[in-house]
Amino acid sequence: MRLFRLLVLGVCLSLQAFAQKQAPENWFNLDKKADKMWGVSTEKAYKELPIGKNPTKIIVAVIDAGTDIDHEDLKSILWVNPNEIPANGIDDDKNGYIDDINGWNFIGGKDGNVNVDTYEYTRILAGYIKQGLAPGEIPTFKSDAEKAMYEKATEMYEKNFKENNGQYEQFKQIMGKINSMVALTGTKNPTLAQIEAIPTTSKEEQNVKMILKYIMQTGGMKNSPIIASLKEAEEQLGTMVNYNLNKNFDPRNLVGDNYEDLTEKYYGNNQINAPNMDHGTHVAGIIAANRNNDMGVKGICDKALIMTLRVVPNGDERDKDIANAIIYAVDNGAKVINMSFGKKLSPNKGVIDNAVKYALSKDVLLVHAAGNEAEDLNENPFYPMRTMEGGSEVVPNWIEVGASGWGKGKARVATFSNYGQGKVDLFAPGVDVNSTMPGSLYKSLDGTSMASPVVAGVAALVRQNYPNLTAAQTRQILMMSAVPCKEKIIIPGTKRKAKLKEICISGGIVNAYEALVLAEKVSRGEVKLP
Repeated sequence: MRLFRLLVLGVCLSLQAFAQKQAPENWFNLDKKADKMWGVSTEKAYKELPIGKNPTKIIVAVIDAGTDIDHEDLKSILWVNPNEIPANGIDDDKNGYIDDINGWNFIGGKDGNVNVDTYEYTRILAGYIKQGLAPGEIPTFKSDAEKAMYEKATEMYEKNFKENNGQYEQFKQIMGKINSMVALTGTKNPTLAQIEAIPTTSKEEQNVKMILKYIMQTGGMKNSPIIASLKEAEEQLGTMVNYNLNKNFDPRNLVGDNYEDLTEKYYGNNQINAPNMDHGTHVAGIIAANRNNDMGVKGICDKALIMTLRVVPNGDERDKDIANAIIYAVDNGAKVINMSFGKKLSPNKGVIDNAVKYALSKDVLLVHAAGNEAEDLNENPFYPMRTMEGGSEVVPNWIEVGASGWGKGKARVATFSNYGQGKVDLFAPGVDVNSTMPGSLYKSLDGTSMASPVVAGVAALVRQNYPNLTAAQTRQILMMSAVPCKEKIIIPGTKRKAKLKEICISGGIVNAYEALVLAEKVSRGEVKLP
């Protein structure tokens, strides 16, 4: 099977990775000149600049999958609703949300929480089935836009279901063969010698044996990262096929809202530390993990308070929930909002656009991850976005972020990062970024999901120290102070070399030190923003 060959190749690459140099600790906070590491110069800023003159803390909303509110590095930097009394079952501040102490969960209800949901294109097609569309039947469309959305959803669904279902079936077979060969040794955790002693009679068995030998060399069945990766891949594919791509699966009844009513705001529960909060916990730590407790990691902004808004399941977030989370953040005092999520289709984009405009009217900055498909956003849109419905209006309170790496040359831009001249504003560290994980643990992760909170942290640092600056001005300052990348990079998903300015607006990587220096000059009137 082709997947066998790919697995063997992947295992070999994994073994090579073990021997490769690891990213320096805290690299994303380090300085290009002083530390020889292209981070965002956070440590240099704290050392050399008069940070901290303003005692008032800044609220940063993290719209994500939840946060571990008991984490040793986060519990001291959580936003606490000052007008709500914990656990009394009363909406003390009369904002429509009961016991919203540290934020709100828009994908939960009285009967539980949504942990897995479908992809947006699955939901679009499922909606027609609920209306009575028979298999093979083409619906009647009310507009060309609806027809285009349906055709795009169909194309995406068919492609992804075929690919993922096929791989899932193969993975199940491969894991079955691995387990069967292990069983021949008479133990659940065999040695390399025991695997070597197993006779093989076919090429397929030889491939299985080869994979098992690599597993034995890297920790065995209990500890090898290879077996862990194989099991994780099988689980992820199973989730995609059985839930994300299942037209008959709909967990929304757990929330209990009228999902079709896009004006509805008051639903959900206050369980922001629901299951599957790894992603949101990691993001929160990058922005504001305690810098002064001599443990864990150092967040970028030492006077940020994290407000958690849970809207992201294992699957695609829903437009209604995103919009309500933005509105909640704005109404409850957030000045920066991080959004490390996105999807290919947005059937109710207008409701998010209205929320973004509301944030603009209240001077709130939104920071968004550009996505991890190595695609040009000019050709492959990624939602939500700063361009409003119709394409003629672009809001000034939005920063779109690509991911940079800690290596040189080809590794300067992450191979997975989306990009786009006119679409992506700047780049930020998004490879091997170490941050907080549930259970007071720490882990390095990759993604524009990590790059976005780096920028949100820098933006919070600027806005906290210079509260006179507007959201639009803060965006301009981060763009103008981004350190230009003059070396040639490889455009993600291609072999083509280019300058960074060819794939993003600023042509640079965000820098906390330079941003604060420029913010000071702007605040004094020494520099006029365009």
